[in-house]
Amino acid sequence: MGKKILIIDDEPDLLKALTVRLESAGYEVDTAQDGFEGLNRARTTGPDLIILDLMLPKMNGFKVARLLKFDEKYKKIPIIMLSARTEEDDKELGKETGGDIYIEKPYNEKELLEAVGKLA
Repeated sequence: MGKKILIIDDEPDLLKALTVRLESAGYEVDTAQDGFEGLNRARTTGPDLIILDLMLPKMNGFKVARLLKFDEKYKKIPIIMLSARTEEDDKELGKETGGDIYIEKPYNEKELLEAVGKLA
């Protein structure tokens, strides 16, 4: 299998669609449906890339990103923030907390795959 991608999102349909698309592109995919589970998966599986929603149960995506980026062991893992939050403040906070690329939902599949290809 190819590079490992962890998708952290609470929408089952999005997780399924992204998993199928990324696996067909040759990536190995793991998923988590809340921030706490996502943080634990990131720490235990060591993904090459994380696709992270911001509005998550148990722990929001900003906090997940911040906890990973302030940890020497995980700070080099690139993060694509994928969110329905479109305000400039959210995008700025996404960058400040460790997001490498910020993509708005509903996302453009081509744009997302290009971002994955660039970072993974």
